[in-house]
Amino acid sequence: CKIKKRVFAAVSSARRLRHWIRSEGLIRLLERHLSGDWGDTCESDARANEEALRSGNRIISWYQVSKELRIMIITEADRSATTILLPGEY
Repeated sequence: CKIKKRVFAAVSSARRLRHWIRSEGLIRLLERHLSGDWGDTCESDARANEEALRSGNRIISWYQVSKELRIMIITEADRSATTILLPGEY
C-alpha cells in the first residue's frame, strides 16, 4: 500500500453520498486511494500526491463514478482520517 492503513484513525463518509453509490463501490474507491491510484485527479495534483507520500502532506483523489457523480477522497496530512465527499461538501 502506498498509504499506510495502520495510521488511519477514522474513515468517514457523508450520508448523502451513500444515496448515490453502494458501500461496495465506496470501498473499492477507498482501496484505490489507499493503493496510490489517484483516479481522475489532474496530473499536477497526482504529482503533488506522490510528493505528499514522502513529505506527509494531505492527499486528495478524484473519481468520476458516472456522468453525474464525482467523488473526492481526502487523507489528512497527519493520516488521522480519510474522508469521502461529494465536491460540494468540501
